[in-house]
Amino acid sequence: MSSEKILSVLRAPHISEKAARAQEINQYVFEVAQDATKADVKAAVEQLFSVKVTAVNVVNVKGKNKTFRFRSGSRGDWRKAYVKLADGQSIDLAAKA
Repeated sequence: MSSEKILSVLRAPHISEKAARAQEINQYVFEVAQDATKADVKAAVEQLFSVKVTAVNVVNVKGKNKTFRFRSGSRGDWRKAYVKLADGQSIDLAAKA
């Protein structure tokens, strides 16, 4: 996979309380491109962070409906990936972010 494709697949690490709890079981959460597949995410994480990925789960997140100054609209839909690493491996998200 080309470095251009890698950088377009992984958008950003997703930081939340649930993601922090997932890190305790060696699982990391990333915001990924809408058209990214599990294979794309696995290849991108393995090449970018030099780790061994054992499983990838991908979730489509619906954007919330919001109102601002009496006008309704919606936030954009996005996609996130839960990446499970092999035992003994980790990613330092603070250094890469």
